[in-house]
Order: sequence, then structure tokens, then C-alpha cells
Amino acid sequence: MYGIALDLGTSGFRAQLINLDTKEVLKTAITMRHPLPGGNVMDHLDFAIQVGEDVAHEIILDTVKEIIGRFGVDPGQVQRLAVCGNPIQLSLFQNIEIRDLAYAGENKQKRLGVHDVARDARVFPANELFKDIVDMPNCEVIVPPAIKHEIGADALAMMLMTDFLDQDVPSIVTDYGTNAEMALKIGNKIVTASAAAGPAIEGQGISCGMLASPGAISDVNVEGDYWRITVLDDNMDPCDAYLIDPVTGEIKEKECDNVVKGVTGTGVISALSLAIETGLVEKLPLLPNGRLILGEGIELNETDIEEAGKAIGAIRAAHLALIVESSIEYEDLDNMYMSGATGAYVDADKARKLGSCPNFAKNIVQFGNTSIALARELVFDSGKLDEVIEIAHKIKADHLMMATSPTFSNFYMCELSYWTQGMPIETYNEMLGMYDLPTLPEIFKNPVIEKRVSKDIDDVGTEGLDIVEDLEIIIEEEAIDCSLCRKCEDACPEDALVIVERDGKQYANYDSERCLGTSCHRCIVACPNSAIHYKNIDIKH
Repeated sequence: MYGIALDLGTSGFRAQLINLDTKEVLKTAITMRHPLPGGNVMDHLDFAIQVGEDVAHEIILDTVKEIIGRFGVDPGQVQRLAVCGNPIQLSLFQNIEIRDLAYAGENKQKRLGVHDVARDARVFPANELFKDIVDMPNCEVIVPPAIKHEIGADALAMMLMTDFLDQDVPSIVTDYGTNAEMALKIGNKIVTASAAAGPAIEGQGISCGMLASPGAISDVNVEGDYWRITVLDDNMDPCDAYLIDPVTGEIKEKECDNVVKGVTGTGVISALSLAIETGLVEKLPLLPNGRLILGEGIELNETDIEEAGKAIGAIRAAHLALIVESSIEYEDLDNMYMSGATGAYVDADKARKLGSCPNFAKNIVQFGNTSIALARELVFDSGKLDEVIEIAHKIKADHLMMATSPTFSNFYMCELSYWTQGMPIETYNEMLGMYDLPTLPEIFKNPVIEKRVSKDIDDVGTEGLDIVEDLEIIIEEEAIDCSLCRKCEDACPEDALVIVERDGKQYANYDSERCLGTSCHRCIVACPNSAIHYKNIDIKH
């Protein structure tokens, strides 16, 4: 019999097939994007509300079906499926209420009848969800609890799968991703938050960016006048690729034959940190000749730097706001725990210098994917759920809503000015004084940096890693009054749209995982006949 551990990440899904008898990981499958249109979790939520929760639910289950198919086992032999993710992803997966997560105001939630929606642990037959998609008659689905409706199982996982909860000194844990979950522990008090960093933190939204996967540049280091490029191999292990001049693109030494396909968020952080440290960048976001060359056809431009800066700035602003709102001093922070793909692969010292990791923490500990780690524990032992529920009930956490926090807003305004307009740090601190906020602290020298994993998912299994690169999930709407001018196709920044004719009618077909969803709407604006509305959308079967 088999079990499946599933992490519904905001930027993509990760799943592992497990032999329940031996507790051995057999295989890992990952998607390169999230199957729902959009670049972040709020886009996914907005898509579900605007287009339909049933459509979003079906897309997610179709994706899980594709992943299960990649494992090559009889679904009837799957006994346990444990799933972890943030409240929005788990709600869409289960097809339960999501409107309480879209509206922060308590009065609005009460008017909608969605105030204080419970998101408790659940164990239920898989065929309650999958009966018309994939038959798993012997399987139970295990969903860990949320701490509060806005503090989900992914936040619980990052606390449980590190030793964050054991700390008596001020400590922060952050699950780095498109929506960066974080928590600050001061004694017995825990304050949680999240920062909508956007896809650039994981390499998406960058012209040559990609998620952490084979062929992705994960790190860059200086060697003489050149930069040493580190790439992820087929087992997701970092290995040296070549030496390159980042200004001219000249490649000097090639160490391996791994094909370099793009750069992940950690590679962007490394390259940007080195460019600033070595003086290649004197004023952000300006680059020498307008670009940094990391490989053949792999270049970072100034727009990429701005996008990366917005993501890094959102995380730093959230960390600073979390500390200030909790009434402690920056210098009080002892421990910083980094989890997720970025947390695992990033050079923590470079991240400190850029600000995505607090540069005033005395100890930094790097972990991998804690969400799939918790799901794996629940697959190994279903009785573990009782322990998780007990711990979740004991955690009394306050939640800082960044969207309504003036403190975060003021910090982030300074970050935007720094990253996109080249504002000096001295002026940054002057602005903080105007906002009556403490200035940036001195960098803590020589912190203890401990890397407890070498890669995001520590064991991909005996059968290795399977990358689901194209889900081929098409959503469509009828394009009434379409003149076939194709302007909508030209306007799509992701080449996700094509107009097709069928039975004398025109339809707009969107590649679900490539489409930017309701946050874009460039196709709607470009259409001269208002033939596209992005509302009455169905899955094309």
C-alpha cells in the first residue's frame, strides 16, 4: 500500500509517493507553476471568487490527478493522502468557504455570513472529492488544522518542523515563497503575519526565471574577476557549472554538462548581492549595460531587479513591522529560521546583505520544505494528527494583517524608493524618522549560520524526481462579437491565450497555469469589440 504527501504551494505543487510498509519515499513529482491563473495567492483567491470556486476546485483536483498518474501506481493501492498548504489553497482543494479569507473586515464577513469559519483538522474518504476524477476507494485524506482561519497548516508546519516552538528567546520563522508566511515568538507569545512578496522571490516574474528545479541557477560566487555559477542537477543538488564574466558574458571554465535553463529566486538574490558588493551596481536598479549575464541566454535586466527588489522589500518590511508592532528592539532578535525552497538554497549571508533575511539576527538556521515534511509525517503515521491538533490548540497566536498595517505600509514605501528609485540608505533612515519608526539597525557581525538541509526536499526517492512541466489545463469562454483580430493574443504577456473557432463560434482559450488571471486583464483591454470578459469561464474537457 502507498501514501502520498502533498504540498499545495502558492507557486507550485510538490508531492511524494511513499511505501507505507517501509516508510520509504519512492518518487517525487513537482509542477513548475501553480495550476490556477495568477502570480500569487491573492490572484488565486480572486480568480475563484470572480470566475467560480467550482472551477478553481476542479483545476486543482485535475492537477493532483496528473501528479498521481506520474507515480505510476494503481490509485486503488493508495491508502493515505496527507495535504498541507495555506488556508486559501486548502479551502480550494476541499471546495469549502473562501470568502472570509478575501475580506478582512469583520462586519463585511458577518454580512456575508462567513464570520469565524472553522478550519479544523479533517480525515475523510478520498472519493468524497475525487470520485469523478480519479477513483481511490481505499484512501483517506488527512488535512492538518489551521491555528486560526488566517493562520494555516503551512504556518503550523514551519513552526512544528523546526525547533522554533522550543525557543525562549525572540525568534522569527519564515516560509519563503510567493506569499511569505512568518511568525515571531517572544516567550509564550506568537505573532504571525504574511507578506505578499510576489512570484519573483521564487524566480517567476523574472525574464529568465524559474522555480527551483533541475537546470536552475541557485547561487553565484566571486572567483577572481569572474562569477562561479551554481546550478541544480537532476537530483536537485547544487553543483558548480562554469565561470562567467557577468558584464561581457565570457565563459571561462565549464565544470559540468548540466544544461542551465534559467535562474531561481536564490540565484537572483546571490547575483544582486554580488553586484552591489563588488561595485557593479552603484545605484539601484541600474546595471552595467543594462544587464547582468549569468549564462547563454540567461540575463537579468533592470526590470528584473525592480521585481526582485519589490519582493525582497515586502519581506524585509514585514519582518521590521512584525518586530516594531511587537514592541521589541531589533537587537533583541536571536534566531531566524528560513524554510521553503528559497530558505534552503539561498546563501543566507547574501540574503542578510540584501534584507530578505534580518541582518541583525544572531543565529540563522536554514530548513527545506516544511509543508511537505509535515504532510510526510502524517502519511507515515496517521496518529500523528492528534499530536498536531493538540499543539495547534496550545498555540495562542495573534495575527498582524499587513494589508491594514500603517507600520508595514510606511516601511514598504521606503523599500520601494530604495529598490526602484535608488534612494540611499541614509535617506531611507530619514524617511523612517519622519514616520516615527526606528531606523535600520547595525548589521550583526559574524552570525552563526546553520544549514540543516542541502536541498528543498531532502529525499526525492529511489525513483527520482518527475517534473510536470505542462499541465495542459485549458479554460475557455465564448468570445461573442470576436472579429479574429488577434489583438488579445498579442497583448498577453505570457502567451497564454489563443482564439479558436468551433461550430461557427469563437472561444478564448487560456492556458490556466500560464495565465496571470484577474490581476492582468490585458486581453480584455486590448479587445476592440469587448468580446472578452474573463467571467463566464469553464474548463475545456
